[in-house]
Amino acid sequence: MSAQPVKTPRPRQLLLVGLIALVAAGSLAANGLISRARSKQDLVQWTNTQAVPNVALAKLARGDAQQSLILPGNIQPYYKAAIYARVNGYLKSWNKDIGAQVKAGEVLASIEAPDLDQQLAQARATLASAKANYDIAAITANRNDTLVKKQAVAQQLADQTTADAAAKKAVMDANEANVRQLEAMQSFKQIVAPFDGVVTARNTDIGALINAGSAAGQELFEVSDLHQVRVYVQVPQAFSADLSPGLKATFEMPQYPGRQFDATLVTTSNAMNATSRSMLVELEADNSDGKLLGGAYALVTFQIPGDPNMVRVPATALMPVNQGVQVAVLGDGNKVVLKSVQLGRDFGDSVEVTAGLAPQDQVIDSPPETLQSGDAVQLAAATPPSTSTPAAAPTPPTSTPAAAPTSPPSTPAAAPTPPPSAPAAAPTPPTSGLAETPTAPPTGN
Repeated sequence: MSAQPVKTPRPRQLLLVGLIALVAAGSLAANGLISRARSKQDLVQWTNTQAVPNVALAKLARGDAQQSLILPGNIQPYYKAAIYARVNGYLKSWNKDIGAQVKAGEVLASIEAPDLDQQLAQARATLASAKANYDIAAITANRNDTLVKKQAVAQQLADQTTADAAAKKAVMDANEANVRQLEAMQSFKQIVAPFDGVVTARNTDIGALINAGSAAGQELFEVSDLHQVRVYVQVPQAFSADLSPGLKATFEMPQYPGRQFDATLVTTSNAMNATSRSMLVELEADNSDGKLLGGAYALVTFQIPGDPNMVRVPATALMPVNQGVQVAVLGDGNKVVLKSVQLGRDFGDSVEVTAGLAPQDQVIDSPPETLQSGDAVQLAAATPPSTSTPAAAPTPPTSTPAAAPTSPPSTPAAAPTPPPSAPAAAPTPPTSGLAETPTAPPTGN
């Protein structure tokens, strides 16, 4: 076998192969660099996206034309008198118990005061003595005046007897006044009702020691006039300007659930309580049916003019700070603006904002604690309301009629086709003249 000469590649071919290999290597390197740069860019974009917080907007509610102000109230009788004794002694009897209807001047109880009786007897005896002394002094003075005219006695003696008669009359008048005073004290032995009303308290009993006055003595009876009642309410300073005499109100009581009573504001104290910063207002209500009781608790509802520019925000939108409360508002370019607000009534899940917020502001709900003015945020996608769609009823298999026989009448019909959901094996052509039953579909493991 003859040796074939080996062909040496030409330099031009070698250069071409080298260029092709270099271009391929460069393409691979460029592709890797581009892929790495693209991955880095995607990572930076993802990181920046994750750094911008997602926020949701709170639902704001505007103020109504009228708003209800509900405050606790204290019901008091139209008149109420605590009755004390004016004389010392022992309770002889009482005629009216709690709940009794009384008229003005009707006797509630009687006091036995033997000391007072003896003082009156002594005063009357002293008055009788003073009157006798005055009578004899007056007779003597008249007699001397007659004798002076006849110049039977000296003028000095007549003047002395006249002055003595005047002094004796002054003593008699003083003793008479003392008797009238003791007689007036005697009238206080009968404790009477000061006005028409009902006895709401009795704090004494027969034989009890009675001390006069309210300092040493105790309250014996309490009488209340309940034909009308007064309702006292402490109104916060923020709402005091909206209340004026003539304003209508309603109130409810726990013992009458669902029933409302009408009342009218009659006066205000025109002063703020230094402790609670509230103003006392007084309302009056008719009590002709006697349902309202003194000292009862009531829940009073005032209908006061509302502020249409007032906004109610969820409590979760508030951001407490050292100087008060702020809310985060979504501004232009999805930038955050923190606004300081003043709060009104607290409803638990929402709060009224009386100043610092406009109804058209977009308030961020549940803002992050680190959120500052100027921070960029993005709105979270609104979650559509979940509607539970009932599952579709499974389609029942359709009954396929038997295939027409292709063999003599003695050949049975082919089995029906299985449901479409379970693929059946293709039937094998019959060899014995009988239609063959299709193979059962495979069961999935």
